[in-house]
Amino acid sequence: MNYRPAPFFANVVLVLSMALLGAIGAFLGGTAGLQQSDSLLHLTRADWQVDEAPGFSTPPLKQDSGALPDTWKRVELPLALPIALLRQAEASSTRTTRTTWIRLSTRGLPPDAGPLALYGIRIKTDGTIAVYADGQLVHRAQQSGPLWNSTRTPLWVQLDNSADSKPPSEILLRLEHTRNAQVALSSLWIGPIDALRGRHGMRQWLQQELPAMLGAAFMAVGVFALFVWFRRRDETGYLLFFNLAATSFMRGLHFYVSLPVANDWFAWLTVNSLFWLVMVVHFFLRQLHGLQLKWLTVGVVVATTTIGLVTLPGLNIVQNTPQVTPLIYAVAALMGTLVCLVGSVSAWRRSTEGRLVAVGIGICVLLGMTDWLLQNNFISPEGWYLGAYTNAVTFSVFGALMYRRYMHAIGEVEQLNASLAQRLQKREAELELSHRRLREVERLQTISDERQRLMQDMHDGLGSSLISAIRSVEGGGMSDDKVSQILKSCLDDLKLTLDSLEPIEADLLLLLATLRYRLEPRLEGTGVSLRWEVQELPALDWLDPSSALHILRIVQESISNILRHTRATEIRVGTSLEGAGVQVTIEDNGQGFDVQKVMGNQSAGGRGLQNQRRRAQAIKGVVQWESKPTGTRFVLWLPLQREKQAA
Repeated sequence: MNYRPAPFFANVVLVLSMALLGAIGAFLGGTAGLQQSDSLLHLTRADWQVDEAPGFSTPPLKQDSGALPDTWKRVELPLALPIALLRQAEASSTRTTRTTWIRLSTRGLPPDAGPLALYGIRIKTDGTIAVYADGQLVHRAQQSGPLWNSTRTPLWVQLDNSADSKPPSEILLRLEHTRNAQVALSSLWIGPIDALRGRHGMRQWLQQELPAMLGAAFMAVGVFALFVWFRRRDETGYLLFFNLAATSFMRGLHFYVSLPVANDWFAWLTVNSLFWLVMVVHFFLRQLHGLQLKWLTVGVVVATTTIGLVTLPGLNIVQNTPQVTPLIYAVAALMGTLVCLVGSVSAWRRSTEGRLVAVGIGICVLLGMTDWLLQNNFISPEGWYLGAYTNAVTFSVFGALMYRRYMHAIGEVEQLNASLAQRLQKREAELELSHRRLREVERLQTISDERQRLMQDMHDGLGSSLISAIRSVEGGGMSDDKVSQILKSCLDDLKLTLDSLEPIEADLLLLLATLRYRLEPRLEGTGVSLRWEVQELPALDWLDPSSALHILRIVQESISNILRHTRATEIRVGTSLEGAGVQVTIEDNGQGFDVQKVMGNQSAGGRGLQNQRRRAQAIKGVVQWESKPTGTRFVLWLPLQREKQAA
């Protein structure tokens, strides 16, 4: 996958991190050159001798240097005794130990110096450290085998606690170690506790506490990357980042851990984690530049697995793993250099991120080589373990890498959102245009349907009546009064059609009120009274113009039949709620008729009742007649709800 160029901020963060590391190194070097005050004594000369011992033993409470053999040799501090690397790998059958004695004179301290402390940058040994002041034991660090962080823990001994105590004239150091162990001692400072506390605290913080914080921060970010990988399994970079953080954390355990773990297993874990770290970096680089590099991958995996098996304490292939760690570190340095070089060449034209990672790992290899030189006494024991800050370099490089990918992901999301917004805007415009077209088509279809309905109603009602009137007039067999009546009926039919087009908002009472308005003028000259006994009714949602016309024609036909055939003097119109519908009731007090006989007759009266029933069925309604000699009752029942159907 191709990524956009890293943001300027990410590059600035990386540069600042490297500059900060350089500033720390310069500051660390500067702290060793602090000027000596009048109350401090810098011990740079000592007497030294080595005795053979059958094994580790408990230091005596008192030890006078005069009781030791007179084989003292004058040495300069710092003292470093390098041993050939191959000799370190030799196993000692007798497991004989040695005791190194170092005698320092403290004459020259002011008598009123106050409570004193002894401070040393580093003491390197794999046995017990004991400090005597004028023959009295004042400090003892007991250990069986190598101390995990002894080479990174500065010496701090409070010689006395009272202001009026006499300063010691001699300091004697007893260092127990195996025959093949590296032994080293930095120069020492003796003086007031307050004057030396700052030196000791600064060395302790920069050599142990700061690396511990960097490792913990790196591990926390790695755990976060692991949880991200749980949600995005296809992004293996997050899993590799977690493995990188975990191996870096294990690699630095000797800086800050103090758990009861066997020394052999602890050494195996810290040594092999370096190989795991190189292997994870190789897989990370391979993912970035996209090349398989099978030969290098196989070599890295085989070397890592072989070293892990050979140094495994349970198999006992190599005895006393801590003694052969310098050789193993040399192999790790070569493997890391090879991975860095091959990764740099492979990623030079393919991946900017790969070049960035390769450069960072190269810096870490250089820092690790300085630690190897310091550990094997090739450089002064007063130097600094710069490998403690490889976590800072690794965290900065891979942090910039993750930041780069994070910004790339945000950029992709922003581009996707912009693309979606453009597509949505285009789609909305298309939908708006389509909606306008549909509304126009719907409007035209509604006009066409309404025109068709009106034409059909006028043809069936008004047209039929007019044709009958025209034929009668042309035939000369119809009086003027009859023609006038037909024309009035046609006019009423036309008005009824127009009334059905009025907006009534599904209100049946409003529809009936329009009919009443049309009928009352005609009833005034007939001597027939109209009683209007309607009540509130629920709305009929299905009441459209077509259905309204059917209702008006049904009611009009019923009232017209009363006026023509029953000789009634009163008509009562009422409404009520009946079951799942409403009903319109029309009653008169005229003479009745035989409903079945009239329905079966194909005369005008029979066709009128059949038309009423047909229209009622068209709107899912029901009509009924109850006729007696004293009057007729007509009922139109209409449903409250009905399924939509074609007109």
